[in-house]
Amino acid sequence: MDEAKFPVLIRELYDVVRRLEAMFPGRHFTPDGHLVGSIGEAIASHYYGVQLSPASTQGYDGIRDGKRVEVKATQGAAVSLSSGPEHLLVVRLLPDGGFEEHYNGPGAPVWALLATRKPTKNGQQQIRLTVLRALMVKSKATDMLEPIRPLPIGTMRC
Repeated sequence: MDEAKFPVLIRELYDVVRRLEAMFPGRHFTPDGHLVGSIGEAIASHYYGVQLSPASTQGYDGIRDGKRVEVKATQGAAVSLSSGPEHLLVVRLLPDGGFEEHYNGPGAPVWALLATRKPTKNGQQQIRLTVLRALMVKSKATDMLEPIRPLPIGTMRC
């Protein structure tokens, strides 16, 4: 993998989105679904050294330092979980190709909070990024995955 190309390609992707939206006012070309999830997993691999598991591995997306890591990416204000991960990394993708880290720590405190809620029909529980940031403040720095390379300029670690 050409490590220098990854952040450039993400910026180019969002540049194409902006150009399409300018060409078709009122239409949204927001990347979503599998694309956003895969971008989040690529961020985890590229910046945090997570060794990715095969796509759709049940309960986690990769491994780092022996921990099973679940990666959640969004462009909105919340993410959904269907089980309690060992380690959780949550990022919000930004239109400039950067990202905000909203949670990076043990999954148990997040799942404990979600377990108090009534399950949805699809078995997933949604949690807002603001709640994740508040939980993250209580986490120990030693519980976080440290980046293996510098994060993009402007990336916010919440």
